[in-house]
Amino acid sequence: MSGYKLAASLSGHEDDVRSVVFPNPSLVVSASRDATVRTWKLLSASPPKYDSSISSHGSAFINAVAYVPPSSTHPDGLIISGGKDTIIEVRQPGKPPEDNAERLLMGHAHNVCALDVSPDGDWVVSGSWDGTARIWGVGKWECEAVLEGHGGSVWGVLAHNRETVITACADKLIRIFTSTGKLLQTVRGNKDVVRALCKVPNGHVSKADFASASNEGVIRLWQLNGRQVGELLGHESFIYSLACLPNGDIVSSGEDRTVRIWRGPECIQTITHPAISVWGVAVCAENGDIASGASDRIVRVFSTSSDRQAEPQVIQAFEDSVKSSSIPQQQVGDVNKEKLPGPEFLTQKSGTKEGQVVMIRESDGSVTAHQWSQGAQQWMNVGTVVDAVGSSGKKIDYLGKEYDYVFDVDIEDGKPALKLPYNLAQNPYEAATKFIQDNELPITYLDQVANFITTNTKGATLGQSSQPAQPAPAGADPWGSESRYRPGDASSATVQPPATLSKAKVLPQTQYLSITTANLQTIRKKIQELNEQLLKEGSNDLALDPPQLATLHSLIQHLEQPPSAASAPSPAVTNGLSLIFHITTTCPPALHLPALDLLRLLAAATPSTAQHTLPSGGTIVELLSESGVFADRDRSNNAMLAVRAFANLFATAPGRALADAKFDTIRALTQAAARGAANRNLAVAAATLYINYAVLLTAASHAMRPSSIDRGLALLEDLAGWAAEATDSEAVYRCLVAAGSLLTLGEELQMAAREVYGFEGVLAKVEERAQEARIKAVVAEMKGLLAA
Repeated sequence: MSGYKLAASLSGHEDDVRSVVFPNPSLVVSASRDATVRTWKLLSASPPKYDSSISSHGSAFINAVAYVPPSSTHPDGLIISGGKDTIIEVRQPGKPPEDNAERLLMGHAHNVCALDVSPDGDWVVSGSWDGTARIWGVGKWECEAVLEGHGGSVWGVLAHNRETVITACADKLIRIFTSTGKLLQTVRGNKDVVRALCKVPNGHVSKADFASASNEGVIRLWQLNGRQVGELLGHESFIYSLACLPNGDIVSSGEDRTVRIWRGPECIQTITHPAISVWGVAVCAENGDIASGASDRIVRVFSTSSDRQAEPQVIQAFEDSVKSSSIPQQQVGDVNKEKLPGPEFLTQKSGTKEGQVVMIRESDGSVTAHQWSQGAQQWMNVGTVVDAVGSSGKKIDYLGKEYDYVFDVDIEDGKPALKLPYNLAQNPYEAATKFIQDNELPITYLDQVANFITTNTKGATLGQSSQPAQPAPAGADPWGSESRYRPGDASSATVQPPATLSKAKVLPQTQYLSITTANLQTIRKKIQELNEQLLKEGSNDLALDPPQLATLHSLIQHLEQPPSAASAPSPAVTNGLSLIFHITTTCPPALHLPALDLLRLLAAATPSTAQHTLPSGGTIVELLSESGVFADRDRSNNAMLAVRAFANLFATAPGRALADAKFDTIRALTQAAARGAANRNLAVAAATLYINYAVLLTAASHAMRPSSIDRGLALLEDLAGWAAEATDSEAVYRCLVAAGSLLTLGEELQMAAREVYGFEGVLAKVEERAQEARIKAVVAEMKGLLAA
């Protein structure tokens, strides 16, 4: 096979292209976050020219598109699309968007993110964030089966054959169903969210029946009996889409900016795009051409046939755009400029495999990335690494260490400037945080310092904000806490923010919050009382024995230490966590309450909590998900403490990583628990958790990730409902701070807040009943963001 080259670049969408299908050589269909579905019809073949028209214009982001092949009833076939508004739309390709759809399929309760059509065209399968897949009969357009039992969002669906449907889920599992909805097989083996599926044709060298791809960047090959028969390694980030060529080669795309073609176990070609993410790929079964949809809003077609490829100058322009694209330093890891090879490496050394990337130090001091092309037998320039080295190329010594920059920062007139050392490989917010801590400055300066760093301007003066605030105790919740241990009491104190911060800008929130105040002696006494009651009732087999009680007492003693000591690894923590996991899964619900209270304290106190695993391999998230805590609606305080534990995970780096990885599961559990909850403390805990997710998603390390937009939209949807319904002022305030912080992610979320989630109406309702100045202040800030 000769290599794929660009055939056409199709511009017209106004936002990310999330999904593509390639039904025949004359038609490409694409769906976009701009709320449209477009058809691209081939006008001339050599070079390819396409005519674009809008097939559908929805009210919200469209994330998935599929095509029902022509039939006697519909000779042009049918376009199926679905997205944020939960409605699946069925349309004829030639009809204008203002005409009525053939049918609107309603049944999903959340974003529709995956669609596929059975090989015979008799039914459509859809996957959704609501944790279900649905089968829809073509023609009747009724839901014929609901595929349930998923532990998270159904990110991918595959109509493998007339009788078999496969789903890919955020719970890391693949499930195989009959088309009538019966579960046949649960396939384990993925270590992260499963995002994509494709059918592998008979005769493939691996003898696989289908392939899956996940957030861990691995493509796995499976048989229908659940046996894994191969792995394809090469992607450097999330894989979003899979397709299969007529000859059995697999095509994949992902967040590493590439489309990759795999023959057997080897990657034989890598097509780098001038974009952050390549969201979707599709294959034309008739001629083997490939279509891709990317975050730069462009649909591209690639072909191996010179007759169907673009003119040389168009191909060259595409390759030049790849060369000139910027690669965030975070994508390539730490780069030591001094140890990088020079340009001579590219002519002296060959690559070892397709897609291999090397960093080159250019003569002007910049760093470029080059990717090995096995077909061309040469290194291809795929972009310049930004924020990898200082602009001057010279290091500056400060306090015995070398930095790219050492800024002079004037904080106050008449006083010496403070030194701010910075390496461009650092996260600006991490450097700003250290600078503030080292110089005992108020945390309100954080955004100013971080923005100051990113401007790369020496000698700048930071404007005065507010008077320094008194630092909160380590581990404390800056917005207040309960004065005593009473997890079941709905009247805990509400504490106003310090007066010195009343005029400070609230949004975005940049500090993680924890809910850690507790009376440990009261918890100890409660455990003893409940245990004695079990013994009196004759339930000796359910009660804790003396060694187990001693373990809990050692754990409580450990938590009574200062935070620095409590965070250190200790047998008391390891043994205590194992016992708490045991209590939560096997002991009577009466013992769950104090055990969960200890667990939420441990989540904030030590990284060991996030790192501790069940014998089955599950984490604290799986423990709380499977323990029945969230299913027991009669004990809402148990769910409240579980949500507090999720929120407290953000107090440690391993906890934040776990909360990031388990976003879909944590959100689903919290959303279900908080929906219509009368428990005031549960509402505050849920809002606090969402604040912490907002801090994470808006942090410099996450803000540019496309996944942060999807997650931000999901959180905004929940927060809109909570803020409108909440009656407790603390819950309302925290909901608004979470939502307002998410709005700072940019125009896409601001537009969704206005046009999809009705935040202007929510704010009007809140403002109408608000008595507190802090709520009015954050409402005013949010209005400013929505009007931007």
